[in-house]
Amino acid sequence: MDNQTLLYIMTAFVVIAGLSMLLQLGTLFGIYRTAKAIEQKLAALAPQVQSLIPKVESLLPKMESILVSSEKIVDNGKQQIADITAKTGEILDSTKRQLLKIEEVVNDASGRAKVQLEKAEMVIDDTVSRAHETVAMVHNGITRPLREINGISAGVRAAIQHLARSNRPSVAQATHDEEMFI
Repeated sequence: MDNQTLLYIMTAFVVIAGLSMLLQLGTLFGIYRTAKAIEQKLAALAPQVQSLIPKVESLLPKMESILVSSEKIVDNGKQQIADITAKTGEILDSTKRQLLKIEEVVNDASGRAKVQLEKAEMVIDDTVSRAHETVAMVHNGITRPLREINGISAGVRAAIQHLARSNRPSVAQATHDEEMFI
């Protein structure tokens, strides 16, 4: 590279550096103006803040007493919550014990009820079987002999009628029983 080119490059960098310094100067001037504006606003607020300082200082003891009483209230609340939690635990334990007892009673009652139902079923089955036996005995002891007597009397009647009429009856005079055989 020759000296002429190097001179141009250095000039360009010097110009760029100068422009950046001008830009920094502008930025610093803007910061200065903003700081002055804020200072003026704070100067206007300073008397008001100074007038509030005695009021705040007079409130500090009250705020400290409020803080102490708040801590006491929070501590009492913690103690009450701990007591309530312990009592709730006791109630839950008691409830569990009573539920176990109730479960035992219900299981015992259901077991006894099952046994009683089985006994009742056996009694009903026995009663039904005895009723069937009684019906069978009535059927065999009363109904069958009545049918036999009825059959014998129908036979004797038919024999008497047959003997009483020596001739054969005509079809026109046939009875209902005789029509079945015609």
